[in-house]
Amino acid sequence: MKIVIAPDSYKESLSAKAAAVAIARGFQAVFREATIVQVPLADGGEGTMETLVDALGGQLIPARVSDPLGRPIEAHFGLLGDGNTAIIEMAAASGLARVSPAERNPLLTSTRGTGELIRTALDAGARRILIGLGGSATNDGGVGMAQALGFRFVRHDGTEIAPGGASLAELDHILLHDVDPRLAHTEFIAACDVDHPLIGEQGASAVFGPQKGATPAMVQQLDMALTHLAWRIREDLHCDVADKPGAGAAGGLGAGVLAFLGGKLQRGVDMVIDAVGLPSHIQDADLVITGEGRIDEQTLHGKTLSGVARIAHSHGVPVIAIGGSLGPGSESLQLLGMDMLFSLVPGVCTLEEACLQASSNLERTAQHIARVLQCGQRLS
Repeated sequence: MKIVIAPDSYKESLSAKAAAVAIARGFQAVFREATIVQVPLADGGEGTMETLVDALGGQLIPARVSDPLGRPIEAHFGLLGDGNTAIIEMAAASGLARVSPAERNPLLTSTRGTGELIRTALDAGARRILIGLGGSATNDGGVGMAQALGFRFVRHDGTEIAPGGASLAELDHILLHDVDPRLAHTEFIAACDVDHPLIGEQGASAVFGPQKGATPAMVQQLDMALTHLAWRIREDLHCDVADKPGAGAAGGLGAGVLAFLGGKLQRGVDMVIDAVGLPSHIQDADLVITGEGRIDEQTLHGKTLSGVARIAHSHGVPVIAIGGSLGPGSESLQLLGMDMLFSLVPGVCTLEEACLQASSNLERTAQHIARVLQCGQRLS
């Protein structure tokens, strides 16, 4: 029996690599003779950099940058062996993990640190930069990133707007005089884990704002601010980003990549799946196990599990997913070829407890699934 284990990360608890190891332990305890192949994945969110550096060869480069609230931190980006390609996770500098729950406020948080990572990658010689857009703590449309690269966003009186999503409403003009000239000679590809537009009911603020600390009133304020930013981008840069699929990724950083970097958006899961050669692993497999922190209706919008299910289904291989939790809409994954869904949480517990026990719970759940499958083999 060949089992392919291809999970994404479990947010704020397990990396994709650690999740694959835990699932493998659970299955190996039951199917001792099975060939188990671990293929950690990502979809543009956390873990994308580590996954691609491992798959394609390279090294992690440290950089001193700003966190979402402007405090100095050390982050890393990946530089591949060709010396020309860099891999940046916006979450490394501008992600939710960089601010405590009490500090999360998308009215104030900025993507400036992501722009500083890009600038450092340019200094290292990169002229092709892949950017993972998941896991953001921000809702500033990529303005902070652009400011770190020389763009100026000014009020009517010529002063710079403040960091964060709220100040976008004060924007009067976008100035390009000091933009880093290397941007024009660099290819930017943003790996998206969602296909949401920038604004509206399915936009960045409405869908993702609450998990970043936004109240309903803040969501409305942020959406209006991003609407204003989209108008200014259209007027000053002649680029229409409001309704582009993926523009709402990472609090509108998808729109920022299009407008300020002249980049393109690509489904992050497709980028990673191609890089690690997942189809070649699955084509002769008997079973595929995948998973992520939360499985719900958002999983259908370009998340890792949807990509894994699509490939497994195309090869006629059954696929099982293990989620940290199962939310509304999770059953829709069956339309993509997902055979079974499981939650790894054994009972009522706090989020903190679930995160602390994620590895042991995942291993235990995997072992239980394996025993059910073993029982089914005996019955057949």
